[in-house]
Amino acid sequence: MKDYSRYTAFSVDMPEDGVLRITFNRPDRLNTLDSVGHAEIAEIWPEIHSDPDVRSVLLKAEGRAFSAGGDFALVEEMIDSYEARVRVWHEARSLVHNILDCEKPIVSAINGPAVGAGLVAALMADISIAAKTAKIVDGHTRLGVAAGDHAAIVWPLLCGVAKAKYHLLLCEPMSGEEAERIGLVSAAVEDDELQDKAMEAAIKLAAGAPTAIRFTKHALNNWMRSAGPAFDASLALELLGFTGPEVKEGLASHKEKRRPDFLKPAT
Repeated sequence: MKDYSRYTAFSVDMPEDGVLRITFNRPDRLNTLDSVGHAEIAEIWPEIHSDPDVRSVLLKAEGRAFSAGGDFALVEEMIDSYEARVRVWHEARSLVHNILDCEKPIVSAINGPAVGAGLVAALMADISIAAKTAKIVDGHTRLGVAAGDHAAIVWPLLCGVAKAKYHLLLCEPMSGEEAERIGLVSAAVEDDELQDKAMEAAIKLAAGAPTAIRFTKHALNNWMRSAGPAFDASLALELLGFTGPEVKEGLASHKEKRRPDFLKPAT
C-alpha cells in the first residue's frame, strides 16, 4: 500500500486485503471540505489507480454527516478571487474525470447529510449505498449558482431528466430510501447496516476477477464520458455564478440561517 498520510481531509487505511478505505474524518465540522480538502478529494484517485495493492475502494464518513459540502471560507474565496475560481474549476473537473478514470471499483457508504464535493464522490462511485435516513441534496441553486460539478453528468443518467430537474431546480432534498426508489443510488439499507453492507460489497469486488471488473467499469463509464459537453457547460456556468449577486445573497442567508431572497435589489 502506498503512503497516503499526506492527506488531511480524510484518513486512508486498508482494513481488508485489497480494500482501501477513505474516511472523511472531521465529524465536528460535519465533514465539510475546505480549500485543501477540495483539492485532496480530487487528487487521490490517480494515486489509487496506480496502487497495485488496491483492488477496491470504500468511501465513508465519521459522525452524523457524510459531508456538508464546502465551507463558507471556500465559497467566499471563490466569490472574491478569479484565481480561486479557476483553481476550483480545475479541481471540480478533475474530481469527476479522475473517478471515471480510476480503474479500481469504488463503493460509497452515504449517511446523514450529503452535499457538495463529498456527494460528487459518493454518487460517482460505482456502487453507492445509502442509509435510508441519509439526506441527499444538491445545494447549488439554494446557494445561488448553477448546479454544476457532477449534477449534469450523473443525475439525468441515473434517475432521468424529469427527476433531475425536480431536485436540482428546486434544491429539493431526498432521503436515501427515495434516492434508491428513483435510481440515484444503488441501494438503501437500514442505518445500522450501512457500513457492513458497504464493506461487504467492497470485499466482494476485491475478491472478484480484477481485469473483468475494471474493463466493465471502463466500458460503462463511457455513458458518463459521453455527457462531457453538458458537464463542462454546467461547471463553467456554476463558476460564472460566483461572480454575480445571487451567490452573495445565498451565502449570507446560509450564515444568517434564513431563507434567501434572490429578488431583492443587489447591494
